[in-house]
Amino acid sequence: MPVPEGIGAKVKKALAWSLLNNLLIRLGNFAIGIMIARIVAPEEFGAFAVAITVQAILIALAEMGLSSDLVRNGRIRERAGTATIVALAVSGLLTMCMILTAGPVSASMGAVEARPVLQVMSMTLLISGLSVVPYARLQRDFRQRAMLAIDGISLVVGLLVTVGFVWLGLGAMALALSRVIAQAVVCVMQYGLTRMRPTLAFEPAVARAMLGFGTPIALANVLSWLVMNAGHLVVGRLSGALMLGFYVLAFNISSWPMSALGQAIRAVALPGFSHLGKGHDRSRVLANAVALTWAVSLLIGVLLAVLATGVVSVVYGDRWMAASTALAGLALFGALRIVFDVFATYLIAEGATRSVLVLQVLWLVALLPALAVGVSRHGLAGAGWAQTVVSLIVLLPAYLVALRRAGVLWEPMLSGLTVPLLGAVPAALVGWYVYGVLPEPIVALPAAGFGATATYLLVLGLWLRRKFGALDRRRSGPVPEPAQAQGGARQETATVVLTEPMQTVRERA
Repeated sequence: MPVPEGIGAKVKKALAWSLLNNLLIRLGNFAIGIMIARIVAPEEFGAFAVAITVQAILIALAEMGLSSDLVRNGRIRERAGTATIVALAVSGLLTMCMILTAGPVSASMGAVEARPVLQVMSMTLLISGLSVVPYARLQRDFRQRAMLAIDGISLVVGLLVTVGFVWLGLGAMALALSRVIAQAVVCVMQYGLTRMRPTLAFEPAVARAMLGFGTPIALANVLSWLVMNAGHLVVGRLSGALMLGFYVLAFNISSWPMSALGQAIRAVALPGFSHLGKGHDRSRVLANAVALTWAVSLLIGVLLAVLATGVVSVVYGDRWMAASTALAGLALFGALRIVFDVFATYLIAEGATRSVLVLQVLWLVALLPALAVGVSRHGLAGAGWAQTVVSLIVLLPAYLVALRRAGVLWEPMLSGLTVPLLGAVPAALVGWYVYGVLPEPIVALPAAGFGATATYLLVLGLWLRRKFGALDRRRSGPVPEPAQAQGGARQETATVVLTEPMQTVRERA
């Protein structure tokens, strides 16, 4: 299909809508969470929390990387029937497993009352299996504005249904039913906005290619969930529940960049990379994307690291101050996660999914002993810095080697990674100094943040402007579809590491 404007312009426009969507939906969820906490009893919400935990693990398996495969290869209408059958088969199997094991699972988690809630929540897996194809169509076409409308309406519907069912006395079941109904609304809207309808037409060769591409992603998503929770496990076991609470708070704060920026970038990165043709120009496009991503995420990470005590004190109160010792290291890890996610998305677009699984295993194997040593010797600070050290020593070299093997040139990539450091050092010093000389944290924190940001932009302003403008220089005529007629993944030649499970339609709902 001919594309009337450059891919860079499409990506920038989609990214703007994706960032707005991510911000508004998260603020909306935060407000709704406060409201629900006031109308639902803690024990009822506990039953729902059990269901959410189980569903989060199954979500990592259920999508099987099918939407990523469709976005990457294109020809979505041609392959929609097979993708729908495979998605329904996998999600249907997991739905049945969730229904049959709801009793034992609930009992093992100390909440037998969660059994019916788990069984109702399982229907979201089946509905989302039906949504894989239209979701991939929206992503492939950069229709993030439409995704904002879908997510916003889903949020409102979920709130209204929850309040109504709670008023009827359904308790935790109200939360589960609202998830199912909101998911159904999302599915219907996706088909309507893409002007598609569910089709069933099975082609064995296409199904084999899809499963070969997606199965490693699904397994890697499960491992990714374990990697992100490895620190919680080690700190809880070695330091106890009190220290675990401080660590969890610090980890959540360090995830702010990934939550606000990383997921918005991911939504447009895969279709953006998938639209690019082969050749060295792809290396330069990736280098520009990484440079801009790293420049923004590094600034946020530096601010959180240098101003850790102020952030914790002002936002959460002095009684949580111990969390700041872990936040300093975790903040830089949070910045690196966003860059790693861009690397991973590029390599997913290249078809290197089996290596994703291998590197997730490597990451987990390297991280667990590093966390154990860090916590044993340095407490919470050791836990935070262990994440950053493993990322720099293990993950970053693995990514660079993987990208080289995938044909990506190192020179522009390394430049994009090192130049922002020139602005980060003086920015950190300014932020640290301003926060130290002002007496009141509530005044010192924004002043230090403003001073550090201004310093950073003063040093890197022209470089950032040039990098951002480079996105428009690549103009496209017709967008070539990949050569594989059956949608098969090429032989993997790269190694990638996901920083958290790939975002799916279920997460958006």
